[in-house]
Amino acid sequence: MNLVVGILVVIVAVAVTVTAMLAVRRRAPEGSYFQDGDRASGVFGVLATGFSVLLGFIIFLSFQSYDSARTGAEMEATTILQQTQTAQFLPSESSGELTAELACYARSVAGAEWEALESGTLGDRINPWGVEMFQTISDVVPKRATEQSAYDRWMDQTIQREQARITRVHGAEGIIPLPLWVALFLITAVIFGYLLFFADPSEGPVTQAMLMGSTTAVIAMLLLLLAFFDHPHGGGVGRLQPTAMERTIRVIDTELEIIDLDISLPCDGDGNPR
Repeated sequence: MNLVVGILVVIVAVAVTVTAMLAVRRRAPEGSYFQDGDRASGVFGVLATGFSVLLGFIIFLSFQSYDSARTGAEMEATTILQQTQTAQFLPSESSGELTAELACYARSVAGAEWEALESGTLGDRINPWGVEMFQTISDVVPKRATEQSAYDRWMDQTIQREQARITRVHGAEGIIPLPLWVALFLITAVIFGYLLFFADPSEGPVTQAMLMGSTTAVIAMLLLLLAFFDHPHGGGVGRLQPTAMERTIRVIDTELEIIDLDISLPCDGDGNPR
């Protein structure tokens, strides 16, 4: 959901609830439907406070998941760059192949895999170039001390890369369970229904519209914010983009050009195998 759609949703929600309030106000008794306004306000305070605390806590947890996904994407990009450097110290017969597969892995993350994250179709799919690198490194037999050290370092970095990928894709299909969404919308409906009982023809229509409209706008924006954090990948303002991996791709290409290493990539620009 982009920013424009979010604003339209808030406007429509406010328009609907304000219209409902003004419609109920026409037939409401003087002083609202409540005989004791102070007691009714106290009950409403309990409802609103409980809802705001619950919603605020969920948003906080969702933001932590959003931040973890962003950190995972940056860590994965950094690890890919480090592995590219480590690959140059491995045996020459596998060094070039691993470098090419790392470059394709990075392109796959920033291309085909990120598109799957945006559409929510990634599921349990693994990156095919991770498998290719595993098969390649399995045939490596280090002989010199430098190669052995690079081999050990490569295995450590592989663990870091895989963990970073898990963190990045966590929550791609939504981290808020359906029962919680149902509960939030039911509580929202209860709050709006309760507000309708405050309809009072003795008060001006602007005052009544402000009472309902301000509450609707705040709750709608909080729910939209929660929906944003529930699906952090994709297009739109603030959503996670493969910026770190795209930067890594440019750095890898620059480093390979500097060291004059000519390798043929077995993939296209989006990381799909040729």
